[in-house]
Amino acid sequence: MKSETTSLRSISLSDIAHGRSGDKGNHANIAVLAYTQKGYDWLHEHLTVEVVAAYFASFQPSKVVRFEAPNLLGLNFLLYDVLGGGASQSLRVDSQGKTMALALLSMAIESPPGIEEMVREQKKEPE
Repeated sequence: MKSETTSLRSISLSDIAHGRSGDKGNHANIAVLAYTQKGYDWLHEHLTVEVVAAYFASFQPSKVVRFEAPNLLGLNFLLYDVLGGGASQSLRVDSQGKTMALALLSMAIESPPGIEEMVREQKKEPE
């Protein structure tokens, strides 16, 4: 009998989603938008408040809230009190939180089952 083993590989969240972020005073706003419905379904289940709070634990958010926008295949996270006082007061390099989406999208995740249905369709080059 042939033994079946599952090979787990790590991918980046950016393989199944794109994002954008910015400031809301002293708070960071991070939008994560899936490329496909299947990708959104995975994000909805796995990219929780707890996961995002743990990922940004070094920023010591006082609270993390998730908002859902299924019509856009998106999740929006608001991380409270992570920008060192906000743009005019902060000494942080990224005082407006503009790079926080990029940071979240670089998070390594285990390649989900059905990944081929979650990634952005590649444009075919003309023949």
